[in-house]
Amino acid sequence: MTRTLLLALLAGATLSCGYESISDHPCPPGGTTATYANFGRDFMNRYCQSCHGSDATDRAGAPGDFIFDTQDQVRRHAARIYARSAASNDSMPPGPDDPPRAERDRLADWLACGTN
Repeated sequence: MTRTLLLALLAGATLSCGYESISDHPCPPGGTTATYANFGRDFMNRYCQSCHGSDATDRAGAPGDFIFDTQDQVRRHAARIYARSAASNDSMPPGPDDPPRAERDRLADWLACGTN
C-alpha cells in the first residue's frame, strides 16, 4: 500500500468517527451562560482532574503538560480538550463515568466562547 493511500485511509477513518475540532463549533450567536465558575471548574473536577490535575497520583498516561487546575490552563488547552471531550468527541474521559451528551455540548459551547 502506498504511503499516500494509507494516509488517505487514515484521514477518512478519523473523519468517519465524527470527531470535530473547536474551529468547527463557533460560539453560539447569543453566547453561553456557562462560565468557569458555574460550569467549567466543576466539569474539570468531575471528569478530568483525576488524570489531569497537578496532584493526580495516577495520571493514567496523561501527558505531564496537560494540567487543568486553573481557568488559564484550561483556556491554554481548549482546542485539545474540545477534540477529546466536547460535542460528539468522546475519547476522554476513558469511562466508565462519562459525561452525558448534554454536558459535552455545554462544554463545546463554553470552550468555543472562550472559557470565560
